[in-house]
Amino acid sequence: MEFSSKLLERAVNEISQLPGIGKRTALRLALHLLRQPKEQAAFLTEALISMRNDIKSCRECHNISDHDICEICSDSRRNRSIICVVEDIRDVMAIENTGQFRGLYHVLGGKISPVDGIGPSQLNVTTLVEKVRGGNVQELIFALSPTMEGDTTNFYIYRQIKDFEIVTSTIARGIAVGDELEYADEVTLGRSILQRVPFENSLKNN
Repeated sequence: MEFSSKLLERAVNEISQLPGIGKRTALRLALHLLRQPKEQAAFLTEALISMRNDIKSCRECHNISDHDICEICSDSRRNRSIICVVEDIRDVMAIENTGQFRGLYHVLGGKISPVDGIGPSQLNVTTLVEKVRGGNVQELIFALSPTMEGDTTNFYIYRQIKDFEIVTSTIARGIAVGDELEYADEVTLGRSILQRVPFENSLKNN
């Protein structure tokens, strides 16, 4: 792809680093920004810089937040005895969109994947076990995507907390095995949350 401007080429190269964005799409976006008032580009730049510099990780659940404690964890109306364990913030957003869950979350920040070099120590597992050890948690809902990596992560956490008096459940497998949670439709995901089953039952089916 030939460029008449090195500045345009640099912008296209940077935009194309985003996931799912190829060079042609990046060029279209860059040209769109050129056609907009300079103030619009400035607003976008400011928003991205502010997001990157000022966004925080909730010290309770590891969700992204504007404050040290996210809005979900600070909401007194949430059921604090039930924690839904998810892979990342996109899963929190997906479940919240169903309107079916009123407990709290714990964001692991990934899932165990030896192929990708991701082990338990690289995930937010220790803080989850500490919450369970605190004695205020009555149920853990495993809501990781139903993949081999997700099931491995579920089982690892289950082994860490199985000696505590706590209910462990997993979302009903209305989500197709192998699918990513974030792509499930809201009705299916909502029903999976409501029809969760004891985690031990899922072990018997494997």
